[in-house]
Amino acid sequence: MYQGSAVRLQPLDGGLVELVLDLQGESVNKLNQLTQDEMQQAVTWLSSHASEVKGLLISSAKFLFIAGADISEFSSLFNHSHAEIEKWAWKYHNTLCELEALPFPTVAAVNGVALGGGLETALSADYRVLAEDAKIGLPEVTLGICPGWGGSVRLTRLVGAETAVDWLLSGKPKPADVAKSLGLADAVAPSESVREEALLFLQKVIADGDDYQAKRDFKHAAQADNEQWQQICESIREQYGKKLSPHYPAPIAILSLATSHPVLSFRDALAAEAQCFATLALTDAAKSLTGLFMNDQVLKRKSKAAMKLAHHVDKSAVLGAGIMGGGIAYQSASTGTPIIMKDIREEALELGLNTAGGIMDKAIQRGRMDVAGKDKVLSNITPSLAYDGFEGVGYVVEAVVENPKVKAAVLSETESHISDTTVLASNTSTISITELANSLKKPERFCGMHFFNPVHQMPLVEVIRGEKTNEETIATTVAYANAMRKTPIIVNDCPGFLVNRVLFPYFNGFNRLLLDGVGIERIDQVMEGFGWPMGPAYLADVIGLDTMVHADQVLQAGYPQRMKHDGDVIIEVLLAQGALGQKNGTGFYEYGKDESGKRFKKVSPAAQAIINERVGSGMDISDEDIIARMMIPMCLESVRCLDEGIVESPAETDMGLILGLGFPRFRGGPLRYIDTLGLDVFAKQVRRFEGLGGLYQLPESYLQRLDAGQRFF
Repeated sequence: MYQGSAVRLQPLDGGLVELVLDLQGESVNKLNQLTQDEMQQAVTWLSSHASEVKGLLISSAKFLFIAGADISEFSSLFNHSHAEIEKWAWKYHNTLCELEALPFPTVAAVNGVALGGGLETALSADYRVLAEDAKIGLPEVTLGICPGWGGSVRLTRLVGAETAVDWLLSGKPKPADVAKSLGLADAVAPSESVREEALLFLQKVIADGDDYQAKRDFKHAAQADNEQWQQICESIREQYGKKLSPHYPAPIAILSLATSHPVLSFRDALAAEAQCFATLALTDAAKSLTGLFMNDQVLKRKSKAAMKLAHHVDKSAVLGAGIMGGGIAYQSASTGTPIIMKDIREEALELGLNTAGGIMDKAIQRGRMDVAGKDKVLSNITPSLAYDGFEGVGYVVEAVVENPKVKAAVLSETESHISDTTVLASNTSTISITELANSLKKPERFCGMHFFNPVHQMPLVEVIRGEKTNEETIATTVAYANAMRKTPIIVNDCPGFLVNRVLFPYFNGFNRLLLDGVGIERIDQVMEGFGWPMGPAYLADVIGLDTMVHADQVLQAGYPQRMKHDGDVIIEVLLAQGALGQKNGTGFYEYGKDESGKRFKKVSPAAQAIINERVGSGMDISDEDIIARMMIPMCLESVRCLDEGIVESPAETDMGLILGLGFPRFRGGPLRYIDTLGLDVFAKQVRRFEGLGGLYQLPESYLQRLDAGQRFF
């Protein structure tokens, strides 16, 4: 029949044919260019031999049906013209339409997952039999695009516009039972026998003379464009439209698409979707979001490679209870690794347990956990005032006060209570791992494991390699971070590591703007408009002004030529007057509750007075210049981290800022942001402000990259 490297046709009894998806050399099926071409060839064979075929079974030889399109091909595709991208979409559109038009019934046996193009392929079949653990969905919105091969069209006509919009805008996979309740699955079968059940289903369809053509007609039928339909559309747009951000054009376009094309003919609806796909593919957001997907794959490959030398951690310990220690204990215990939580004070242990318990209480309130689940997690946390049991742990995280002398003393003491194979790590955010290792007998078994607060919410862990850290230690730390469901990024030791080193030049730019008389609220509003979840003043208050000042001073000492402040540091003055930010209700803003109990946030008069004393007169500055003066130091420090090998790749640099700081996802990270602006445009911005000092100077490597026309991605 037909035998390719990704698709094959094989005869079955009774005139049936099976189209088997089995992409060679890959662990999963994906709709790369090869698979698309071979699908077309297989469908062409079926069309030309239609008189010999009574029915088609579509199945997968792998553990899942189709994972989706090959995203790695998108970076080159998205550099083509609108017309060329539309043509690309129509190529597989036509294949699926030909598959849908075959003169015999077709059944897809969906195992594992069918996402994006995988679900679009399954929807082109007349019937779908899903494995009971299968999940299906259209996650294209998370990549800044819409479905490109008829997904929005077929889904909308099968389940209705409102349900389809919910699926399309969330992008979340749905389980088999939900698909069955909506009519997207005709049957659900045990996972181990889904192919066999689908084959029996196909045989029954043929034996019963089921009208498969009626199912096609229903899937292709246009919605009557009447007053009732218009009211439905208006209601859907009202419900979903107000939640959408202009920074993300895909959800806005999808909402419009899914409420407009149902009244069109099937072919015209496909054309509308292809046009929408091409338009979105050319947006900066799509390039950034697909870039983030590829960056995430880089991190996963690097983690997998690093973990080859890892020792499995059956039990761990955290030194220092409190909020951070309690958060680490919860994260370890809740993901299956029992942990000892040690402190020298009983009240600290209580705080740590309360921190862990409070996280779970909120989960219980939201229906994500039950009391039995909480008890199970707490049973995995052993509070202790001594080192009892430490000889049996495989990993110890030190999370005591951010003081080098205290940390060194605690680490040295702990080393005498653990085995020679136990990895010892510090959850420091600023202190040199190489220097802390000087207090240890086995510095090769020591590294940094920097969690971000709150631990249970922040996905990033910086794994910091000291000068004497060996690869086995790094590998075990990466494996433990993955076991805790965190995303580890390996960085080399330097003041501030990656995230804080890049963050504090941003705050340096903020301090300069304050001293130039730019208002606190205006800066926050402009940077939130840029896409940050909170502006710099609000972020400083959330982090805590004491924490901010400590880290800032470490960075100033580490990089005095660039990071030393010109003039007073407003955060230092605020701290000296007792302001801690949200910790005590006053910082750049004042926090509290009004008479009705509603929380409020308003600019602190004390903070404004401190600034006013140091400003002669406010300067006239545009929003664009505020953004430039804030972002240039952060972006250039990211470039320097890459140059110095603090991180190995642009992908890790950008992901560190996305996961650790909440850098706007639609901008892709600081290096992707430079690429999007254009290296020449960004260089012109920098040169406009080079009089502001070292943080506004282009590194030599950047100039070389600019001369060579070389992008970061």
